[in-house]
Amino acid sequence: MSHSLGIAIESLVAILLMLTIGYCILLNARLKRLKADEHSLKAVIVELITATEIAERAIGGLKLTVRDVNENLGSQLASAAELSLQLKKQLAEGDAVFRRLSRIAIAARPGSEPEAAAPKISAAKAVAAAAQAFSERRRSDGLAA
Repeated sequence: MSHSLGIAIESLVAILLMLTIGYCILLNARLKRLKADEHSLKAVIVELITATEIAERAIGGLKLTVRDVNENLGSQLASAAELSLQLKKQLAEGDAVFRRLSRIAIAARPGSEPEAAAPKISAAKAVAAAAQAFSERRRSDGLAA
């Protein structure tokens, strides 16, 4: 019986050794895949670092562009504001000239009353009166002004 117990124990040890060898082969395959994944992961990390550096340079360029655009836009807005003020002044002056011409045209019409006694005339009536006076004058004299 001691013989068969020895053989049984050695058979059990042999089976356990074979299982251990199989498990070691399985672990070796997994370690190889892990090593391959590590190399690919390192490559991905290097590419990511490169992409990050490129993105940082691009952001720096965009910041410079935004600053330049801001400066240009600020100067253009200042120019536009100045031009707007000039246009307002010119429109006011043009309106004043138009009112004076309207008054002159109304006063030049035959049979017109003095300006102090004349009733207030709306701008549209003043324009119509000036146009009529101009056309009558042109017909009678043959001259425009």
